[in-house]
Formats: sequence, structure tokens, C-alpha cells
Amino acid sequence: MPDSPRRRIPEAALGRLPVYLRILGDLVAGDIVQVSSDQLAGFAGVNAAKVRKDLSYLGTYGTRGVGYDVQFLVYQIQRELGLNQSWPVVIVGAGNLGQALANYAGITERGFHVVGIVDKDTSKIGTVVGGVRVRHADELQAITSAKSVSIGIIATPAQHAQEAADALVRVGIGSIMNFAPTVLSVPREVNVRKVDLALELQILSYYEQCRADGRVAGGDADSVSA
Repeated sequence: MPDSPRRRIPEAALGRLPVYLRILGDLVAGDIVQVSSDQLAGFAGVNAAKVRKDLSYLGTYGTRGVGYDVQFLVYQIQRELGLNQSWPVVIVGAGNLGQALANYAGITERGFHVVGIVDKDTSKIGTVVGGVRVRHADELQAITSAKSVSIGIIATPAQHAQEAADALVRVGIGSIMNFAPTVLSVPREVNVRKVDLALELQILSYYEQCRADGRVAGGDADSVSA
């Protein structure tokens, strides 16, 4: 399957690539070697045309009547997402959420490695979480420099999130995942992904209310869970 020049991937399509990758991982585990766009669409909950369009951004178009080689498609998506290398990550906030994230095996399995956890709470400093010793927030620069960290996770309460973001920006972090329920102000060149658990629960409550009222509430075909 020849590659063609790749284009910049739109945000919606980019959000679906990890979903495809998860599905393909299950297919690999089941010794499935080929998958059609219709099959992949069915697993992902989108239409086949959208799958083909999304994968075209990778420079792959499958083979008519055969579909896509599963292993090669895994390689292509991992390459595009930068998952063919290990990314060091630092977590700001060693509370319950920060500890849960540090202990989450799925982070390591997907190519990310927590190399630092920082906090200002003296009761947490020095404790070990997920095999990593919690250090004071003042040591953030030393950690990011020593470990070449470019991705930061904010797991602080909302009132401390902007301070955490400012600290990450100051030490040169270019990508931030924000779990705090607040909007951050960062330079335009810094990428921020927001994970608002309370917001997602509120959306689910809408669907449950629709179910209780006997209304039909179809999901947005373009939405992708984090």
C-alpha cells in the first residue's frame, strides 16, 4: 500500500485516531490481519466514509475488496501520533487524582512514562506514588530539564490550576492535559487538552433524562471520548 504525502489532520479526525488504534489493538490480539472500513466504522460508531477520510490523512487508502492491513495501520497511526517513542510526563498535583493517574497502567502501555510528580503540600512531598517520589513544586524545572519533559498533566484543584499552568509554561512544557474544571490562559503555542469529568457526567445525565422522558437523544457522530 503506497504512502502519499500527508496533510495536517483536522481536530475531529485526530480525536478519532486513538479510537481506531484501540480497536486495532483488539483485532491484533484476536489474530485478525485485515479489516475493512465498514468493519472499523462499525466498531468505532462512525460511518465508513468518515473512516476512509480519516485514514487518508495518514497517506493510506487500503485495498479495494481487501481492506486495511491491521498491523500496518497500527504502525501508521502510532507513527502519526508519535507513539513510536516513549514520552516523559510530569504531573502537577499529588492528590487523589494525581495519584490515580500516576498509578494508571494505561498511561505506560500507551507510550507515556510518568517521570515526575510535584506538589506544594509538605505532607505529600517525599511520598512515593506509582514508583515516583513526589517532589516540591519548586523542583519542577530540575525535573523537566533532567528528564527532557515536554508534556505536563494538571491534577490540582481548580483554584490552583492556572498557577500550575503558568509554572509548566515557564519551564518550557509545550503540551498540557488539564483535569481541573477551569479554563486556562496559556500562550498560543502551548497545546491544552481539557478533561472535565463533571461536564461529561452532566452530559450523561441529559441522556438519562431523555431516556426517562421517553425522548430520543442521538449522540454526536463527531464526538470522541477522551
